[in-house]
Order: sequence, then structure tokens, then C-alpha cells
Amino acid sequence: MLRIRSLLLPLLAVLLTLSACSLLPSDAPRDEPAPERDNLRVGVGNAIDTAPLRVAVENGMFRQAGLRVDLVEIEGGDEGIDRLASAELDITFASDVALFRAAAAGTSLQLQGEAYTAGENTMALVALPDSGHTSLEDLSWPRVAVDKIGGLGTLTAGSVLETAGFDLDSVGFEEWAMPRMIDALQQGDVDVAWLVEPYITLAEKDFGARVLADCSRGATQDFPMSAYAASGEFAQANPRTLSVFRDVLGRAQQHGADPMVIREALPRFADIDPTTASLVSLGTYPTSLNGVRLQRVADLMHSSGLLADRLDVQSLLPKPELS
Repeated sequence: MLRIRSLLLPLLAVLLTLSACSLLPSDAPRDEPAPERDNLRVGVGNAIDTAPLRVAVENGMFRQAGLRVDLVEIEGGDEGIDRLASAELDITFASDVALFRAAAAGTSLQLQGEAYTAGENTMALVALPDSGHTSLEDLSWPRVAVDKIGGLGTLTAGSVLETAGFDLDSVGFEEWAMPRMIDALQQGDVDVAWLVEPYITLAEKDFGARVLADCSRGATQDFPMSAYAASGEFAQANPRTLSVFRDVLGRAQQHGADPMVIREALPRFADIDPTTASLVSLGTYPTSLNGVRLQRVADLMHSSGLLADRLDVQSLLPKPELS
């Protein structure tokens, strides 16, 4: 009996110690601070670029994370960036070129996620069949329709033309709204048009247009096209809210890796019929911010003269502890 008691006493002491330790405040569960707000107004544009986000809102993914996201249609990235500054939007979609141009001009921005990366024939130089142009070699002093002078079209079309041997001083870039570029080609106002999907597929299907050059090749292969950003002031005031947004966006982008998810959704979000949606070329949807990948855009902008000084994209990313 004495031997048993001598063995039990040390064991009882250990159990009491462990029990006491489990009651210490340091081991009590800690509540994470709540997000600063429960709603966000997000500007969205091109339906293909923003399809995963739209699907996520439609399916309630943000709502399940405790965040209401209201989507606001915008005409273009510049409008979205302006509406960030006036606090009409909390986050906006825009081309990377528009965002980096604004940042270089002094606009305080913080990137919240990449939207879309170019794939084969997701952006291209296109001509109509009666133009007589069957390749870039048919052009001498080309007039090129782009969405915006100094925008993504100017950057990527310029890169492809320069690689093909053109002196960019001989290229006339003209600004046209994407839906009117076919009219510009038909009227002879331009020789070729820089188009993105679904306009490439529509031009091929409805007008017999031909692609003279894929603008996702060479220096612009797998090129980052667009992203989401908040103002620097909003990001500083709402880090936890934006962390929730980035987390859900990443999962939405992963869901968008299935092309059928995108193709089935497009007719709901834009004036794209199911046949066209089944034919469009699709790029990819990055699931997280990658400063090295995005730096390609800023560096090409710098080398092409669209940015006077080199922009450090890393400075536009959320701090690691809040990402």
C-alpha cells in the first residue's frame, strides 16, 4: 500500500500542475479583432477580367465571410481611380497600366489583388478581310486603334510592333472606344485595331476579321492585365476588412481557374451570347499578388517611355503582416 501511494503522489502532482496551467489566461482563446466595416463598394469593368469576383458575389462567398460587397459598374479604370479619390468607391478594378500610371503621378494606392493575366489571343491586333492586310508585314505606316493613348493597348501593341521591326515613330495610335473599333476599321479610319476578348471573337465571328498578331507574346506573354486597388488612405484605415476581401477574392480566383465557370457566367454579366462565351480565348486569374510578376508591367512602361521613372511595385502591395 505504501508503495502504491508513493507512485500515485507524483502522478497526482503532475495532473494538478497540468490542470492549473490549462486555466492560465495565456492559454485562453483569444478573439481576433473584428474587421473595421462590413461592407465594401467595388468598381468593376470588363466582364471577363472580373468574372470570378462577380461569381463570388453572386454565390454569397463574401457574405459568408461577413462582408457585403456592392458591385458598381464603371466605364474604365481611370473613372474607378477618380472615384476612389472622391470616396465613392472603396476598391476599384483597373488595368495595371492605369493603376501604375496613377501611382507614378502621386496617387496613393494599395493593390488588393490581381484580376487577370493575358493568355493566347486574349489581346490582339486585328484587321478586316477587305483591308488587304494579312500580316504585320503588309503595314507601312500603320494607324492603330487603341482603347486609350498611353494605356494597355498602346503598351502591348507597341511592344509587338517594335519586336516586328517597326519604328514606333511611324505608328499612329488613335483612341477609340472598344465597341466602335470595328466601325473605325470599316470606315478606313484605322488600319488595325487592338482588341481584347470578347471583341476579338465577335469581330472574327461577325465580320470575318483576322488576327495579325497576338499581343500576348514575347515581352508581353502571360502579361498581367488588370488588378483591384484601394486608396492608400482607405487601406490604412481598414486593414482587417481588406484582408477579408483579399482572402475571399483569392478563393474566387481559384474557382475561376475552371474555364466552364467563366463561360457559363459571362452571359449573365455582359452582353455576350452563350455561343460567343463558348468561343472566347481566356487568360488566367491569379490567386494572390505577385510583386515580381507585376513589376514586368511597370518596367515595360518605363522602358517604353510611358513612365518617366521606374516604379517600385512592391511599395503598392499590402504589408506582409496584413496580407
